[in-house]
Amino acid sequence: MTGTNDARNGALDGVLDGGTAEEIERRVSGIDFADPSDRPADQPVRVPAHIAFIMDGNGRWAERRGLKRTDGHLEGMERLREVAKASYEWGVETITVFAFSTENWSRPSYEIAMLMQLFRRYMARMEEEMDDKGVRLRFLGQIDRLPADIQRRARKIEARTAKNDRMTVQIAVSYGARAEIAETARRLAAAAARGEIDPEAIDETMFGASLWTGGQREPDLVVRTSGERRISNFLLWQAAYAEYAFVDECWPEFTRAVYARVLDDYARRERRFGGVVAVQDAPRAAGGRR
Repeated sequence: MTGTNDARNGALDGVLDGGTAEEIERRVSGIDFADPSDRPADQPVRVPAHIAFIMDGNGRWAERRGLKRTDGHLEGMERLREVAKASYEWGVETITVFAFSTENWSRPSYEIAMLMQLFRRYMARMEEEMDDKGVRLRFLGQIDRLPADIQRRARKIEARTAKNDRMTVQIAVSYGARAEIAETARRLAAAAARGEIDPEAIDETMFGASLWTGGQREPDLVVRTSGERRISNFLLWQAAYAEYAFVDECWPEFTRAVYARVLDDYARRERRFGGVVAVQDAPRAAGGRR
């Protein structure tokens, strides 16, 4: 299986032209993090502990402007940098970004190759800077479907930043929530068949802790851009009690100001989780950190 993936990924890498590769190298840069102890002027009144983003609309944003879809993805990466910086400075504890879904493998080979190259450059630039700032990086999804070098880099980054606790950034890549739930069910069933766990002991807490996001708190807010009103197989289990924000701007238009507007709206909501008394935060995941 690995050999097949390597051959496929090598073929994908070969479809990028030199100009596109150079543009990726030029555009992908690090994040100029400010010290979160310095309260920014645009500090939101209420900040969710965990915010998840469905970064939708890169291609449509580019097409509306007569640009290539790859230009949309490059601009989208700029917005991801801006969102990560704002989240860090505002005191958000965790952000999870939907970078590439299991369904995205059906896209044209040229676009997939461009996205893989973008991942490479982004990971290379961000590793040291995120670690220096105390940010933990995690990768969620069917990582074994990615090019071998990206798999190695992801494992290396996760190990290097594992003890960081200033903020956590989770990148969902080759991710699908149904696949996550099915894989978790298979893994728990296999453990029960081996006699390692009692099937009767499998409850919501154990199942949630066994997901790819195990150990992390559930999202308080899920944001989707581009005007679409669906969740597209993202964090189906974890976001059961999350608030949702659907914004009309495409992801390349999701500036810090738009982000602040979304959080202002969130601050006016009351969350009860099925109860009577309003509370602010989503339940912590089993074994999770705040």
